[in-house]
Amino acid sequence: MLISGGAGFIGVNAARYFADRGWQVTILDNLSRRGTEYNLKRLQEEKPGIQFVKADIRTDRDALCRAVDANDAVLHLAAQVAVTTSVVSPREDFEINALGTFNVLEAVRASAKKPLLLYASTNKVYGGLEHLRVNEGENRYAFADGRLGVGEDTPLDFHSPYGCSKGAADQYVRDYARIYGLKTIVFRQSCIYGPHQMGIEDQGWVAWFMIAGMFGRPVTLYGNGKQVRDLLYVDDLVRAYDFAIGQIEKTSGQVYNVGGGHKNTLSLREFLQLLKDQEGVELKYSSASTRPGDQPIFVSDNTKMKNDLGWEPRVDVSTGIARLMTWLKDNRAELAQFYGA
Repeated sequence: MLISGGAGFIGVNAARYFADRGWQVTILDNLSRRGTEYNLKRLQEEKPGIQFVKADIRTDRDALCRAVDANDAVLHLAAQVAVTTSVVSPREDFEINALGTFNVLEAVRASAKKPLLLYASTNKVYGGLEHLRVNEGENRYAFADGRLGVGEDTPLDFHSPYGCSKGAADQYVRDYARIYGLKTIVFRQSCIYGPHQMGIEDQGWVAWFMIAGMFGRPVTLYGNGKQVRDLLYVDDLVRAYDFAIGQIEKTSGQVYNVGGGHKNTLSLREFLQLLKDQEGVELKYSSASTRPGDQPIFVSDNTKMKNDLGWEPRVDVSTGIARLMTWLKDNRAELAQFYGA
């Protein structure tokens, strides 16, 4: 298996999972994101059989094609992952997410092996969900029509450069299954969290809040803090990848929403309270305006995943947060270097 962006948060968790199950794993990464070199070093110490290719999916097409052609499956995780960064640098965002994914697809299409391709998309392809009315409660928003989540039949509405670049890639991956017969699967992922997530203010907010609390840093709460997200622990996400590969004849060409679902939702306010009550972490925060494309509520409807793959999340929010906090404490010294604490 080739994992692009494999030295990132989801990538190292996926690499460990598949290596443990007997896969020969190769990581392709340009190591541009903070913490990736540390992640890779730790992973290779633990799993010395994992191979590494330093390459950029935008420019190193020969290296990309060689790596793709040597594997039976590609998990494409390499991406620019922050909405705010995309607003500041839309061209870079486009080149990484849209052009980079196109390059991956073309490498798969050119390969004699025609490896299957799993693509990590995002719920941001649905935009701000302005067509769904919400009710405002004391600490959270809720869908006014009583629905439990957002399904794959929800109209696409690419909002923000990030939404456009990921959405374009999402549709290219889907269409290459139809036009060229490639075995591709799109996962429109909700809020993923877990070990190795070195969050920053504009991405990876669960880990960022916890790291900020650990080092006594203030955070910014955008909007009123009643925004609701469903949280999916990374082990459950990687298990979903595995399930999809194992049933590729059914999953090929499909798009799946995947997240914690309605049983694993928290508003930002509720998350702050959970950190205080469960972990003893009390965050100082300031408030700012809502960011572009920020949905008041997003909850993944996992019905299609359950029906097609027999998959459901196993790790509840309380357990997942406790596991992440343990990892953060165990790696406090290294994190202090990254965050200047």
